[in-house]
Amino acid sequence: MSLANDARFWDRTSRRYAKSAVADPAGYERTLERTRALLPPHARVLELGCGTGTTALRLAGHTDTYLATDISEGMIAIAEERLAASPVPGLALRAATAEMLASEASRFNVVLGFNYLHLVRDLPGTLRCIHALLETQGLFISKTPCLGDMNPLLRLALLPAMHAIGLAPHAGVFRADELGKHLQAAGFEVLATENHATKGGENRPWIAARKT
Repeated sequence: MSLANDARFWDRTSRRYAKSAVADPAGYERTLERTRALLPPHARVLELGCGTGTTALRLAGHTDTYLATDISEGMIAIAEERLAASPVPGLALRAATAEMLASEASRFNVVLGFNYLHLVRDLPGTLRCIHALLETQGLFISKTPCLGDMNPLLRLALLPAMHAIGLAPHAGVFRADELGKHLQAAGFEVLATENHATKGGENRPWIAARKT
């Protein structure tokens, strides 16, 4: 399996994904509120794993520039349709990964990654790329499932079986405390860790971290 396989999975499921509802609307609104509060004046934001652009369309109006990216051309195509229907000044969309962008000259003072880190294949490497994409004292804000803290049946049986038959993408398994250690090892200071879930027992911590 490879990044190309991951892209094909999301291309194949992009239209169905676009029709799915937010599972926890109140928790999502809390995440948007807390993230918006941390955006600095004249923010230059990069979002990784933007999917069909839902969050980008909600946050980009509070920034100077906002580049929303995803590994999937299919996801970006839907995001472009949404942006055309509801234009937001300063919002740009692109099919790209953190690794691709890190080799370019552009740097940002905020990087966002929502429901993203558990999908990357090299978590330490991706975090190093995110660190490189940020200006000094820049913020990385994430919210991602920590599968290592979830039901063992889900992570040890159900997810591997679904992945094997093409019904689920690659998913990395780590605990919230392990994610914090990975962030520190990549050169981040964790400023806040919060649980925004308003229903269920999911472990999907919202984390704000500063480049050191």
